[in-house]
Amino acid sequence: MPVRYGIIGCGAIAQRRHIPECAANPASKVAAIADPVKERVDAIAAKYGAKAYTDYKDMLKDPNVDAVVVCGPNTLHASQSIEALNAGKHVLCEKPMATTRADAQAMIDTANKTGKYLMIGLNQRLMPPHVRAKEILASGKLGKVLAFRTAFKHPGPEGWAIEGAKSWFFKKGQASMGVTGDLGVHKADLLRWLLGQEFTEVGGFVSTLDKKDQHGDLIDIDDNAYLTFKTAGGVIGSMILSWTNYGAEENYTVLYCEKGVLSLGTDPVYGVIVNYRNGDKEMHKVGEMSTNEKQVPSGVIDLFTKSIESKTPPEIDGIEGYRSLDAILTAMEAAVAGKITKIA
Repeated sequence: MPVRYGIIGCGAIAQRRHIPECAANPASKVAAIADPVKERVDAIAAKYGAKAYTDYKDMLKDPNVDAVVVCGPNTLHASQSIEALNAGKHVLCEKPMATTRADAQAMIDTANKTGKYLMIGLNQRLMPPHVRAKEILASGKLGKVLAFRTAFKHPGPEGWAIEGAKSWFFKKGQASMGVTGDLGVHKADLLRWLLGQEFTEVGGFVSTLDKKDQHGDLIDIDDNAYLTFKTAGGVIGSMILSWTNYGAEENYTVLYCEKGVLSLGTDPVYGVIVNYRNGDKEMHKVGEMSTNEKQVPSGVIDLFTKSIESKTPPEIDGIEGYRSLDAILTAMEAAVAGKITKIA
C-alpha cells in the first residue's frame, strides 16, 4: 500500500512541487488536501482524486492519512507539525521548520515522544550538482575546504506565490523572516552538509532595500542579506541572499580548497566544475537545479516516502532543520547587534 499523504496548505509550493511529486511516485498517494480557500482546495483535490478539507484539524482525524506535508505560512509550521505528530502522522515540514528555536525544539521533542518521523524540506542537499559535489569532496581529491562563497538571489516570492504581492511571504505576522528564512536556511543547510561542519560564528548585514507589498509600501521583513560565517574547522565564507535580483536567478556555491576550486551552479550547462591547482579541469554535466521559473523534481517526497516505507529515520530530520535555522536566526541577531556572534 502506498504512503497516503495529507497536504496542509495548497499554495505555490504544494501545487508546483509536493502534490505533483507525491502523485508521480507509485509508492505515495495524495489522499487529502486541506486549505481554508474552499474553491481552491476543491479544484485541486478533484484533480488528484483526493479528499478536500477546509480545516486541517479535520484532516488530521482522517485514518486514511499516514503522513502530512506542512507547507503553509512560516509561523504555522511548528504548531501544525506538532498537531500532526500528536495525531499519529509522520510529518514533512517545509523550511524554515519554525520561526523560533523554542518552537523548533518542541517539534523535535514531539517527534521523539510520538515515535513519528519529522523531516524538513531542505531540498538543496538533493539537487544533482550538490550531490556530485559532495562525492567529489568525499573523494579527497581537493583536500580540505579553506573558504567558500555562496549566493541565492531571485526577483522575489511575489512572482512565485499564488497570491502575488498579497502573499503571506510579505506579512511579518505570517512569515516572521524574509529572504533569510526563505533562501538563507537553504544555503545554511547546504553548506553545513557539504562541509560536514557546524557553523560557530556569524555576522553580516540584513536589510530591506526595495521590496514592496500590494499597497506599494516597503515590506517590514528583510529582502537582502550579506552574511559571513566561520565553521568549527576554521572554514570562512560569505553568503549573499536577495529577493531583489531583477535579472536571471542565481544559485551558486564556490568552494576554495587546498588542491583546487569547486564551482557549483556557475555554468548553465556544467553544474559542477573543478579547477585543480595543477591545471587539470573537470566539467560535470549533471541534473539541473530547480528555479522559480523551471521546476525539476526535488526528491523530497521520494526520500520521505522511502524513509517511512523502510522504517528508517529521515536523514534531513528535525535536528538538521534546527541547526540550519539556528545559524540563520543567529545571523539575524548578529546583524541587529552589529557584531560577530557565536552560535550556541
